[in-house]
Amino acid sequence: MTAAIELYYWPTPNGWKISIALEEMGLPYTVRFINIGKGEQFAPDFLAIAPNNRMPAIVDPEGPDGAPVSVFESGAILQYLARKTGKFYGEGERQQIAVEQWLMWQMGGVGPMAGQAHHFLRYAPAMDPPQDLPYAKDRYRAEVARLYGVLDRQLAKNEFVAGDFLSIADFAIWPWASMWQGQEQTLDDKPNLARWLDLMAARPAVQRGRAVGAELRGDLSKDKAAQSVLFKR
Repeated sequence: MTAAIELYYWPTPNGWKISIALEEMGLPYTVRFINIGKGEQFAPDFLAIAPNNRMPAIVDPEGPDGAPVSVFESGAILQYLARKTGKFYGEGERQQIAVEQWLMWQMGGVGPMAGQAHHFLRYAPAMDPPQDLPYAKDRYRAEVARLYGVLDRQLAKNEFVAGDFLSIADFAIWPWASMWQGQEQTLDDKPNLARWLDLMAARPAVQRGRAVGAELRGDLSKDKAAQSVLFKR
């Protein structure tokens, strides 16, 4: 029987990427919650696994050659799990290139830009003192809109992001794109993105992955102690 993977996790879009992937791949896993609002990501034991003090991270007791391995960075984790299982990485070099392109697009584009949009649109104005910065709000709102336009055009040609097959690129992008309302976006002019969001949301494994620790999600705009930990280090 396959040994359970340890998932170091908090219910955020980056965390959801991995819980969704594990559910879709049918891999057994145990969850170790890392409460980022309380600074648990800075604990020495966690830093030994994830030196960048960010979750998610995993420890696989049955890593390469049967020896344990730890992996940090959500994109690297997705690639590792796809190689381990032989699932959701496409078939052949051309499909794999497509998957990797869109995975990197998420890691370098949608994740950082949507994250900044959330920060400046919702969290910064609620800080003490308030940081209500119209330029930053407009910049990140507009860049997220541009990126979702790119994604909509890609999805006009394909059922899923990298092609007509489900992949780790979908697992990476959906958690961030599913929060489009908090990023002050519209889907009125992005019908293909809207279709794909609904398609992914209807998958039972996606629903299970998104639900992991859902009861622990708080409202950072109202949690001053968490803001101090997350935004002032």
